[in-house]
Amino acid sequence: MAALPHDGAVNEPLPGPPDPWAPSEMPPFRSRPPYLMTEMIAAEPALAQRLVRRLETNPAVASLADAVRRASEAREPILLTGCGTSQHAAMGIAELLTEGLAPPAGHEVRAIEALPALRRPLRRGVLIGVSHEGGTRATNAALEATREAGGTTALITVGPGSPGAALADHLVTTEEQDQSWCHTVGYLSPIVAGIVLAARISGTRLDAAAINALLDVANEPRDGANVAAGLAETDRVIVTGAGVDHVSAREMALKITEGARLAATSIELETVLHGHLAAATRWTGLVVIATDGIGDGLPAERLRRLFDAAHALSMPTAALLDERLAGDIHPSLTPAGRITLPRTGRVQGVPASLLAPVIPFQLVAERLARARGVDPDTIGRENEAQAAAHA
Repeated sequence: MAALPHDGAVNEPLPGPPDPWAPSEMPPFRSRPPYLMTEMIAAEPALAQRLVRRLETNPAVASLADAVRRASEAREPILLTGCGTSQHAAMGIAELLTEGLAPPAGHEVRAIEALPALRRPLRRGVLIGVSHEGGTRATNAALEATREAGGTTALITVGPGSPGAALADHLVTTEEQDQSWCHTVGYLSPIVAGIVLAARISGTRLDAAAINALLDVANEPRDGANVAAGLAETDRVIVTGAGVDHVSAREMALKITEGARLAATSIELETVLHGHLAAATRWTGLVVIATDGIGDGLPAERLRRLFDAAHALSMPTAALLDERLAGDIHPSLTPAGRITLPRTGRVQGVPASLLAPVIPFQLVAERLARARGVDPDTIGRENEAQAAAHA
């Protein structure tokens, strides 16, 4: 594995994919921090800025934007797919493209799981796969089936040499590879690629420095450590959010599960109130992510109802809250801590909602791994049973 930037050198590019392509090997085990995950999180603000600047002038982005625009104008389906972290990034990109295209109701861009995409391949329209290394079998099978059926295929991945890259009519590469198997860069990179793609479609000008700043100001390890401490003694964690925030909730739950080896589940905010609290106790953690324009009316009422219900059950509750919401939620309702998410006028809409919580929820997962004494980079596969299950 290539050498990584040391402390003080987080602005240096990360290693690219291997050439010739090969799947990554399990990262070397580290018995104590900093982990590779720690270093990846630190590198993300500068990486995002580099990625925006590279992709803004990338002809592959322009050609994919044209294909997506044509499909939308023809009312043809536009689907995103992936597996695991890449599926969550695909969900985020679907939200970004829907905002950028502003299609009529019923023609929104959607994200679907890879196996359904394989079973019912597109005969027209565009299927965009997301795969960090380009070797995910189910994602590649979905791309191959769509290509054979007559649809247009695209892939957002780290490099051009992978099996998945060979199946894409349009290939967008991010060039810098995540060095931890608890993917953080592997989530942020395709999200940033989606931001650039959506901006190209809508004719919006991006501010790469502002994206760097938004991520950098959110990189406060003490806040993540405080929330991790509030959740460390729980038996399981529910992570919730509505709308775009449900994308972040899904990814946070996965990071906690694979990185800290603490069972975590993501459930859409309203759904939590419909039965999922029946098994909750004071040993059940709750994390609420709220950035996506909750505003007034029913969404705000349901958000407050969830906090009140968790309080009645003595659940260790934490929150990642947009700074405009933080004052509306009394501190007593977040006994496991809270992180106030910054806003900037230069990054707005879906990009802001997706980017603001990224580093905070990654830091919570990384600090939970520390508290539980596990190396997040290996996602447990130094254990023989886990390795056998994966194989």
